[in-house]
Formats: sequence, C-alpha cells, structure tokens
Amino acid sequence: MAQAAAVAKPPAPPRRRRASAAPRRLPYLLITPAALLMLGFIAYPVLSVFYYSLRDYNPTKPWRNGFAGLDNFTRIFTDDPLFWDTLVFSAKWVFVEVGLQLLFGLALALVVNQTFVGRALGRALVFSPWAVSGVLTSAIWVLLYNSQTGITRYLADMGIGEYGVSWLSDTSTVFPAAVVADLWRGVPFFAILILADLQSVSKDLYEAAEVDGASRFKQFWHITLPHLKDAIILSTLLRAVWEFNNVDLLYTLTGGGPAGTTTTLPLYIANTSVDAHDFGYASALTMVAFVILLFCSTVYLRLSKFGGEK
Repeated sequence: MAQAAAVAKPPAPPRRRRASAAPRRLPYLLITPAALLMLGFIAYPVLSVFYYSLRDYNPTKPWRNGFAGLDNFTRIFTDDPLFWDTLVFSAKWVFVEVGLQLLFGLALALVVNQTFVGRALGRALVFSPWAVSGVLTSAIWVLLYNSQTGITRYLADMGIGEYGVSWLSDTSTVFPAAVVADLWRGVPFFAILILADLQSVSKDLYEAAEVDGASRFKQFWHITLPHLKDAIILSTLLRAVWEFNNVDLLYTLTGGGPAGTTTTLPLYIANTSVDAHDFGYASALTMVAFVILLFCSTVYLRLSKFGGEK
C-alpha cells in the first residue's frame, strides 16, 4: 500500500517550476528601464508643477516666496476674469478647429482614396503641410498675412479691400485668419489617419451594397462611417488636446492679441510664467488645465463608446 501510494504520487521538481517562471518575467524585466525613464519624465514634472502650485514663487521677488496653500486656486476661480475669458476662447478655438479639420480631413481622405492618375503625388501634396513644424507654419502665415506684401496687398491690387489692411490686427478678422492658418497644418492629420482606416474596408461590402441598390450616400453612411468610428474618435480626441495646448501658432501670429482676443489658457499660462515670472500662479493654472483636459477626455470617451461595437 505504501509503495503503491509512493509510485502514484507524481514528482514535481522545484527546479523546473523556477525555470519555467523565468521566461514569463523576462519581458517585464526588459521593459523596466524604459518604464522607469518614462515614469521619471512624466511623474517628476507633474509633481513639480503640483508642488509649485501651492507656493508663491517669483524668482524676481524672492522675498515674497513661500507656502501659499490653496490661495492660488482661490484666486483663479474668484479673482481672475482673464482665466474665464481664456478658458471660453480655448473651448471656442478647440471646437471650431477640430470640427473643421475633421470635416475637411474626411473629405480629403475620401478623395485621395480613389484611383486616379497622379494619386501618389496628390497624396504627397495633401500630407506635406503636416511635416512642417509649427514655428515654420506660423512664419509662413505671418508673411502671407503681411499688410504690405501678403494676401491683402494682392487683393487690393485686384480692387478687393483696401491697402494696408492687417487681418491679424483687426478683432473682427483675427479669429478667422488664425483658424485658416491652423487648418492648413491640421487637416492633413485627420486625412492621414482616416485614409489609413479607409484602406482596410473590404471592397466586398461596397460591391454587395451596390448589388442591393444602395446609393453612394447610403454606402458612406452605413459602411464607411461605422468603420471609421474609432479612428474618428481617437483622432478628434488627440487633436482636441493638441489644439487646447496650441501656443506656438497663436503666439507667433497674434501674441494673444489684439486686446487679448486670441489668448488661450495655455498661452495665458505661458505669459504668466515667462513674462510675469509668476511661476506659482502659472503652476496652479496648469493644474486646473490638466484636470479640465482629463475630465473632458474621460467624458468624451465614455459618451462616444470608444472601442465598442461599430
């Protein structure tokens, strides 16, 4: 009996279990250095900004530096009308820019997805503005909007408008002018992402829809758009975050003017920290902007059901 029980009991050498566990840990060990670096580059700035948001910190006035508690946040919500003005303009800027970029980007993607002569060259021309840096884009449009040598000069030569008109200095034209400048660079972003997703749509679906007598619009509405759902949600979210944080283009084009009419919240933060040297208050503004973006992104993903059924 004892011998039979001993024979029936399967051996389980501990060495084999340890050896089999090592390959499972290897991928985590390999990515640990990169994960620690990313954590350091992300966590340290966030914690640093949070630390300074609780302090009065101005290098030009060191005698006023010290712990402020929640005073900076109280000042934001109760004693700073510029915060609310810039937040409203930021929301307007993001809504208009992302909406127009999505509309024109979708249209461009549908066009360059068709088969025509010179399609490769057409795609290269459509996507080329996205390869241009933000500062260079701003410099290009500053020259185009120059009142002496830019678009308005040529329009005046044709009898449209007057000489010496600057669209970037007029409160009634500065917003559309800035929107057009940013559209030139932002539309290709949507076109690239949407075109990549369009090419994965099976042609059999369109052929079956044609056999059933579906029109081009019905094919677009019931086949193309549902397939592009996740790509559109992700691209609009990414672009909304980037447009909210857009500083270089507006700073170069208008500097937030005229009369502060094109000052976004990030541009206000930049001016508060760099120009006014009030890093404590600028840090508090940054924390508020971070919470706003986090909340809006979470709500948007929940409402849009990103990753769900198409």
